Amino acid sequence: MQVDVPRPKDWGKQGTIISSADMRAEVVAAQAIQAERYQLLPISWNSELSGAALRRYANLGKEGTQLLHNILETLGLSMRAHDRIIKLSRTIADLAGAADISSAHLAEAVQYRNLDRQLTAQE
Repeated sequence: MQVDVPRPKDWGKQGTIISSADMRAEVVAAQAIQAERYQLLPISWNSELSGAALRRYANLGKEGTQLLHNILETLGLSMRAHDRIIKLSRTIADLAGAADISSAHLAEAVQYRNLDRQLTAQE
């Protein structure tokens, strides 16, 4: 995954600054969540989810499912993209410490996926 992060206009004047150590702690916490969640399965990470496990552990709920369906139709994305967006949404939720995937997590994952498509088209 590639993420383009433009410099904010008010660089350094507002917002929360997260140190590398704090970010690492968030990633380690998300990894621990995934290790616990998948301890009885032959997988370790959200990226390895597929089939029934994907539907069980990365359930979007009714609202999220409808949102993702609308996004797929609007952007013309494939079912492969569908699954990748769901897996990324699960990871974003884990980083936030959320048990469930929210519409905000889903929207963030779609933004990353859309950026990835733009960067791939430029190559």
